[in-house]
Amino acid sequence: MLDRITGMRIFVRAVSAGSLSAAGRHLGISPAMATKHVDALESHLGVKLLHRTTRRLSLTEAGSDYLEACLRILPEIEEAEASAASQRVEARGLLRMNVPLTFGSRYIAPLVPAFSQRHPAVRVELGLNDSQVDLIDGGWDMAVRIGRLADSTLQARRLADCPLVVCAAPAYLDERGVPRKVADLAQHNCLSYTLSQSKDWAFGRDGNARVTVSGDLLANNGSALVAAAVGGQGIIYQPQFIVAGALRRGELVVLELDKPAMDVGGIHLLYPPDRRPPAKVRVMADYLVESFKDEVPWALA
Repeated sequence: MLDRITGMRIFVRAVSAGSLSAAGRHLGISPAMATKHVDALESHLGVKLLHRTTRRLSLTEAGSDYLEACLRILPEIEEAEASAASQRVEARGLLRMNVPLTFGSRYIAPLVPAFSQRHPAVRVELGLNDSQVDLIDGGWDMAVRIGRLADSTLQARRLADCPLVVCAAPAYLDERGVPRKVADLAQHNCLSYTLSQSKDWAFGRDGNARVTVSGDLLANNGSALVAAAVGGQGIIYQPQFIVAGALRRGELVVLELDKPAMDVGGIHLLYPPDRRPPAKVRVMADYLVESFKDEVPWALA
């Protein structure tokens, strides 16, 4: 199917230049193709726009009205195209990024001021939400995801590793004893994350050593679980970036078990598939990857 906008441009240029061949040369197409575009335009409209002879072109009455409309519409289309194209090369506009609550508030939000200084034409909206939302349906430009990535068409860039840690407050361990094996956790008060896909806690790099745990607190946010654990309520199994501060302060201690923590796959940036994503997405992705490249702020060693 021939492009109707191109047909409009050829029609306007043909009227000003006096011939379809001249219009074609100006737009870089052959005279025959220029003629096909105008023929298709007339066929679509159901009216003749031009009287054509071997020597000259002249407008029909319908063509005169259509020319007036084209002269009004085409500049608006060109302005819209230029505005859209500029977003490919110039970082500007609203960037909507969906981020897990704790990770976003602790590690993404503090990076935004420096980003905004570099790119003052970009406004950032952080959507802090531990539930995974659909980027496309939700109108998000990008997202941070923690854990193994599901198969999808989304583009992904790795930000950092995400080691898990089993820990508890010294007061809890003094009262209930220190578990030495993964199986021992079944006898303890284990505070669990409700958005996990399993009620078991998985250990071993591939997650093949599992234990069914129970406890008197479930929460859909890791920071809430940390607060409860610091208060001596029970044991938690959470990403290092959530518990690092409490571990450094001695409020929690790491439990050394007979199986290593499961490898959950890391922390990634995701954004919709696009061979040439908007500049605002590219510069934010580059900035975040660079920010976490050398050392993550939650590293314990």
